[in-house]
Amino acid sequence: MKRVFITGTAGFIGFHLARILLNAGFRVHGYDGMTDYYDVTLKQRRHAMLLQTPGFSATEAMLEDQARLDAEIDAFAPEVIIHLAAQAGVRYSLENPRAYIDANIIGTFNVMEAARRLQVAHLLMASTSSVYGANTEMPFSEVDKADTQLTIYAATKKANESMAHSYAHLWDLPTTLFRFFTVYGPWGRPDLALYKFVDAILEDRPIDVYNHGDMYRDFTYVDDLVRGIQLLIDAVPVRPEDGVVPEGDSLSPVAPYRVVNIGNSDKVRLLDFVDAIEACLGRKAIRNYMEMQPGDVPATWADAGLLQRLTGFRPQTDFRDGIGHFVDWYRDYYGK
Repeated sequence: MKRVFITGTAGFIGFHLARILLNAGFRVHGYDGMTDYYDVTLKQRRHAMLLQTPGFSATEAMLEDQARLDAEIDAFAPEVIIHLAAQAGVRYSLENPRAYIDANIIGTFNVMEAARRLQVAHLLMASTSSVYGANTEMPFSEVDKADTQLTIYAATKKANESMAHSYAHLWDLPTTLFRFFTVYGPWGRPDLALYKFVDAILEDRPIDVYNHGDMYRDFTYVDDLVRGIQLLIDAVPVRPEDGVVPEGDSLSPVAPYRVVNIGNSDKVRLLDFVDAIEACLGRKAIRNYMEMQPGDVPATWADAGLLQRLTGFRPQTDFRDGIGHFVDWYRDYYGK
């Protein structure tokens, strides 16, 4: 039975990942700072549900508290660490950039130090499709150069990738970074578009539709995402002996390190996404068409071929079905 230490288990993705691993028989220890970036009640409910499951334990503390983080990781003695906790949100990074440096740089460094000290079998860390920044060639591939980040959030995540590569090289620490593409689903974050749109439409408030809806996103259903992460646990990167990397593989020639996209490999127009929400709710949105926001990108689209080659799995939940699952959860949770 694998022992997995997960940061961010009270968060949207961490909650779903912990649940799928517990159902598969893993022992999981969660670590979450319970920050008030959004409604803490939602985080508390997620953790409370996980704590009802045998095999789950949790600590509420900040990643920046290195002494506490070290103590909890040492006590649990995991074979695998999955680092999901971060200051999230592209738009919030315009208002409070320091929060991203503290959580995403200092916090991630503390996690990497613990992984190095324990020499875990595999360190897996969350990155984001935002690291592709101003890249225009699509679908985005892990072997593409990604040096044009447009927000401090994306820049901190790219820094995490670079930091992790150096640790993998120096300490022979098997490390996988996964880049998420617009994750959505039940128990989602209130700052995410789907959540905001459903909430506003049901209360007859306008929704802000940026770039007049002429935007495309690779919407990835959360169950597909965490299934991909689960399968990547056993896809441990190995440093190539001769420095030769297979074509299309993001494996480093000098380290047991790899970057993997997890996306649906399908770009969906934002207006079609809104249409699907309206169809599911049975009511029309009041659309407030706006210009593109600073730091935003017109499109994301993942090449998920590497994930499929490594795990045999490819996300494929249709966005209309995923929206339906979210709406069912939302109505049940809020009684609307």
